Amino acid sequence: MKSIFYYVSILSLLIAININGQGFLKADGRKIVNESGTPVLLRGMGLGGWMVPEGYMLQTSSFANSATEFRKKITSVIGEEETEKFFKLYRQNMVTKKDIQQLAEMGFNSIRLPMHYNLYTPKDKPFEYINEGFELTDSLLAWCKEYQLYLILDLHAVPGGQSDENISDYIPGESSLWESETNRLRTIDLWKKLATRYANEEWIGGYDLINETKWNLPNNNKPLRDLYIAITNAIREVDKKHIIFIEGNWWANDFTGLTPPWDNNMVYSFHKYWNNNDLNSISGYLSMSAQHNIPLWLGESGENSNAWFTDAIELVEANNIGWCWWTFKKIGSVNSPWNIRKSVGYDNLLKYWSGTGSKPSVQAAITGLTQQAIYFNNDNCEFNEDMIDAMFRQVQTTELKPFRENKIPGILFGSDYDYGRYNIAYRDNDYQNVNSGTWNNGWVYRNDGIDLEKCSDAVTSGYNISHIGTGEYVVHTIDVEQRGTYRISLRTSANKTGGKILLAIDGSNVGSTIDVPNSNGWQNWRTVTGPDVILEAGKHTYQVRFFFDGYNFNYSQFDLISSVSEEELPLEFTLEQNYPNPFNPITTINYQLPKQSKVMLKVFDVLGNEVMEFEDGVKDAGSYSINFDASKLASGIYFYRITACGFTEAKKMILMK
Repeated sequence: MKSIFYYVSILSLLIAININGQGFLKADGRKIVNESGTPVLLRGMGLGGWMVPEGYMLQTSSFANSATEFRKKITSVIGEEETEKFFKLYRQNMVTKKDIQQLAEMGFNSIRLPMHYNLYTPKDKPFEYINEGFELTDSLLAWCKEYQLYLILDLHAVPGGQSDENISDYIPGESSLWESETNRLRTIDLWKKLATRYANEEWIGGYDLINETKWNLPNNNKPLRDLYIAITNAIREVDKKHIIFIEGNWWANDFTGLTPPWDNNMVYSFHKYWNNNDLNSISGYLSMSAQHNIPLWLGESGENSNAWFTDAIELVEANNIGWCWWTFKKIGSVNSPWNIRKSVGYDNLLKYWSGTGSKPSVQAAITGLTQQAIYFNNDNCEFNEDMIDAMFRQVQTTELKPFRENKIPGILFGSDYDYGRYNIAYRDNDYQNVNSGTWNNGWVYRNDGIDLEKCSDAVTSGYNISHIGTGEYVVHTIDVEQRGTYRISLRTSANKTGGKILLAIDGSNVGSTIDVPNSNGWQNWRTVTGPDVILEAGKHTYQVRFFFDGYNFNYSQFDLISSVSEEELPLEFTLEQNYPNPFNPITTINYQLPKQSKVMLKVFDVLGNEVMEFEDGVKDAGSYSINFDASKLASGIYFYRITACGFTEAKKMILMK
C-alpha cells in the first residue's frame, strides 16, 4: 500500500500540521489550535455505518432504511441470537486497526465516530449503561493514538431520534428526542458519561453533540439551544478541556438561535452536500464565524464526484476550515475509500427482502451474512485510489499522474486515463452532482465524470467508456520506448453512424477526425485504423477527444511500423513527385520535414477548387507517405500543395481512367 500513498506522504511532510504530542485541541479565535498554539487544520474521515448502519450503504434502502429496520429484517430470517452474532462480527470487521493505519497513511489526521446510543445504554433501560459501545470506542481511540489521528465523538443516533430520518434511527410512532423529556435527559447523561471517561485523553479531538437535527422547533430553535447548553454544562462538570462541536438544525446548517456561543471552547460545524463549490455556498458560515470570533468545521461532506471533492476541499481550506468526509466504506461504492464486495448469500437475502427472490433457509442466510460480515474487512475490500488522489494530491497540484504505466508500443485502455483534475486529465459533460443526479452512469471502477461500464470485448481492462458526448475527452501519459513511426488504431462499438474521434499528442492534433463505424451493438467491437505518427522516445501526453454520441470506446493501440534514428532525420524540407504519375486511381505522395512544423497538404483541380485535404496539424520531423485514392474523381489534371517549415510548394499530377 505504501506506493499507493507515495504522493500523499510527500505532500503531508510539506503541508500537514505537526500534531504529534501537541496535546488537546482547542478553539482560539477563528482557528483550532493545539496546546502549543499551532493551528491544526482537521482533515478527517467519518466511520459511517459502523455503529449506525444506513440502508444506502448496505443496498437495503427500499425496504430497510434505518439501523432498526435492518436488524429486524435479519432477525425475521435467522432469529435474535444469530442476529446478535452477525452484528458483533460485522462491527469486528467493519473497522479494524488496519483501516485506521491506512487512513493515516493516506493523509487524514482525524476520525469522526458516528455513535448509536443503544451501544452505550439499552433502549429500554434509561440511565443504565453497557460496555460494548465504550469498549469499541476505547479500541478505536487506542488505534488513533498509535497512528496520531484525533478522534471526534459524534452522537449520530440519540435516544428517540433527533430527526425523522433513517440516519438518526428514528422509529415512527415512538417519542422522538424533542417529544420526550426522558430522551433529552438520557442524552445529557450519556454525554456526561462519555466526557468522564475521556476527559484526560488528548487524542480525543472533541465532542460533536448531536448529528443533523431535522425538526420543526419553535422559537428560533430554542429547544435545540437549551439542550446544547444543558449537555455542555454536564460535560464541563467533568471535562474542561475538549472542544464542543455544535451543528445547526435542518441537516446541521441552520444556526438560527444558536448564536452567540455559550462556551469559550466551541466550534460551529456545518455540513455540505450537492451544492456549488463557490464562496456563496459558505458565506453565511464565514460571516457567523467572523461575527462571533469562533472556528468553523465542515463536519460532514462527500457523496459526490472526485472533481466536486477537489473543489470543495480547496474552497474550505482556502478559508481555514477543516473538514471530515463521509463515508469510508459502502457496498458497491466508487466514492468511498473502500468498496465492499457483496456475498452471494447476502445478495440472495436482498432479493428476498425486495420481493424478487425466494426466502433462503436459515442456514443459507446465516452463511451468507457471515460471509458478508467478513467482506466488510479491509483486506477483502477494493481500494478506490482515485478518490484519495482527488482529495489530497489534486487539491495541491494540476499535474497529471498515470493511472498505470503506459508503455508504447502497447494498448491504452480508455478507462485507465490519468489521475488529475477535471478539464486536465479528462472532461465529461456531467461530472458532479449539484442537484443534477449521477455523474458516472455506469457507477463502476472510478469516481470521475467519465461514464464507465463493464466491457465484454476480447481485450479489455474490464470496462469501457460509455454515454459519450461531444467535447468529452481522456488523457493518458505515455512512455515511448523508442523513436519511430507508430500506427494508432482504436477499438470502438456503436449503435449508429456519426460518431467522431480526434487524437492529440502533447497538445497538437494528430491527423483528421476519425469516423466511428456502426457496429450494430454497444458491445460489438471493431478496430478502426487511425493515423501514423512519429514519436520521440520518452514521456508524452495522449488525448482522445470525442464528438457526438451513439458509440463506446475501449482502447487505443500503438504499433511500431518503422524505427527512425536521429541520423535518419531529413536535412531539409522536400516534396516529392507523386508516384506513379499518371495514375489510376491510387498514387503516393511523399514529403519530408527537417523539424517539427504545422503541415497543410491539400489537392486542387485545375480551377483551384479544393477536392481533398490530407494534413492540417503539427507533425514531427521525419518522412511521411500519403496514399491518394482518386477513385471518386474524374480523369484530368490535379495539383497537390503543401505548406510547412515556412515553405509552400505544389506539384502537378495526372489522373487517367
